[in-house]
Amino acid sequence: MNKVKAVQDMIYGVGGESNIQNAWHCMTRLRFDLKDKNKVDIEKIKELDPVLGAQFNNDQFQIILGPKVAEYFNILASELKLTDVQKEDEASGEKKKGFVTLFMNIVSGVFGPIVPAIAGAGLIKGLIAGLTALHIISDQSETIQIINMMASGVFTFLPFFLAASAAKIFKTNEYLAIAIAATIMFPTMVDAAKAGELSSFQFLGFIPIPVFNYTGTVIPIIFAVWAMSHIHKIVNRFMPEVLKTVVTPTLTLFISGFLALSVIGPIGIHLGNGLAWLVQGLFSISPILAGVVVGAIRPLAVFTGMHHAMTPIALQNFATQGYDMLMPMMCMANFSIVGATFAVYYKVNTPKEKSIIVSAAVSGLLGITEPALFGVLAKYKKAFLAAIVASSVASAFISFFGVRLYGYVLSSIFSIPAYFGPYFIYAISGMIIAVALSFTICYLFLSKVDVARANEPTQLK
Repeated sequence: MNKVKAVQDMIYGVGGESNIQNAWHCMTRLRFDLKDKNKVDIEKIKELDPVLGAQFNNDQFQIILGPKVAEYFNILASELKLTDVQKEDEASGEKKKGFVTLFMNIVSGVFGPIVPAIAGAGLIKGLIAGLTALHIISDQSETIQIINMMASGVFTFLPFFLAASAAKIFKTNEYLAIAIAATIMFPTMVDAAKAGELSSFQFLGFIPIPVFNYTGTVIPIIFAVWAMSHIHKIVNRFMPEVLKTVVTPTLTLFISGFLALSVIGPIGIHLGNGLAWLVQGLFSISPILAGVVVGAIRPLAVFTGMHHAMTPIALQNFATQGYDMLMPMMCMANFSIVGATFAVYYKVNTPKEKSIIVSAAVSGLLGITEPALFGVLAKYKKAFLAAIVASSVASAFISFFGVRLYGYVLSSIFSIPAYFGPYFIYAISGMIIAVALSFTICYLFLSKVDVARANEPTQLK
C-alpha cells in the first residue's frame, strides 16, 4: 500500500484530523492523543497493510508499525501540519487524564524520539567495553578517548536532549527548555558538585541553591520543563502585547531557571535517587525475586507500550551507581520473545506466515520486538506465556549472578560486546536460557490445533 494512502487511512480511522489533539512516535509506534476515542475504528486500522497492531493504552491510542514508523510519522506530520508546539484546543472539552495515563504519555513522548541517540551511543559504549576488556585497545589510549567522546556525549548532556523532547510534549518553547537545561548543566554547578567542597550557593546572601551534578540525570529536567511550560503561559497571559517578544522569555527564563536550581532540580534528584533506591531494595531482598518480577513484567510492558517507564530508572542507576541491572533483564526479555517467535515458525503452514515470523524474529534479534509481539505472539497466547516464563527464569538467573551493564545499550544481539568482563559468561548463559526455554515451552505447548483456531476468525472473515 502507498504510504501516503496508508497514513490518510489511519487518520480517517482515528476519527479524522479534527479528532487528533496531538501525535508523536517512539521507535515502533505512532501515538495519538485523541479528543474522542469512541470515533476510532480499531479493526479497520488493523487491516491496513503496514499496521502490526493497534490498541488503547488508557487514553493514548497506539498504532504499531515497526522500525519504519519514522517514515510514516513524517507523512502524518505533513498531513496534519504538525509543528513543534501544537496549540491546545481549549474548546474540545478534553477530560482530565488520570495520573498513570499522564505519566505514561509523558515518559513515552519524551523518551521515544531520543531512543535512537541513546541506543546508538550505548552501542558504541558497548564496543568500547568489549575492546578494552579483551585488551585490544588500552583504556588510556587516545583512540578510546576519541571514541568515548562519541559514546558519552549523549549521556553527559542528556538533560539537553530531554529538554528539547519534553518541550514538544508540554507544548512550550523548545529553546527556552534547552536554556533551562543549560542552566542546571552550567560548568559552575557541575564543577562545584564534582569538587564536593560546597553544599550550596547563596543567592542574595540568604537563599540557598543546593549543589548537585545534573550530568546524565532524567527527572529534574523533565519536571523543570513542565514547570516552565506553565510559567511561560502565565507570564505571556498578563504581559502587554508590545512587551511579549522580549520580556516574556526573559521573565520565563529567570523564574524557571531560579526554580529549577533552588527547588525543582533538587526535588528531582531526590526522587530519582528514591526510584533507584526502591529498585535496589528489591534486589536487596532477593536478586532472584527481582529477576522474576522484572522478567515477567518486561514483555507485558512492551506489549502495552509502558516499557519506557523503566528507562528513567536505568539511566538514574547509571548516573548514581555507575551501573544498572535492569537493562540486562530487558535483554533477556527480548531474547525470550525471539525464541518463542522462532518456535511458532514450526507450527504454521503457509509461506506468508513463515515469512512474517522470520522477519519478526530477526527484528527482535536487532532489538525491536514489537513485530514479534503484535505480529506473532499476540495471536498465539501460549507463545506469549512461553516468552514471559522464559524471561522470568533467565532474568532471575542473571540477577543471581549480579550481571550488570555500565552503559545504556539497546537490548539486541549487537549489545553482546557490552557484557565483556566478569559477568560475560553469565550474560551469555542467560541469553541461551531465554531463547532455548521460550522455544521449548512454546514448541511443546502450542499445538497446530491452537494455530488453526487462532487463524479461524481471520479465515472466516
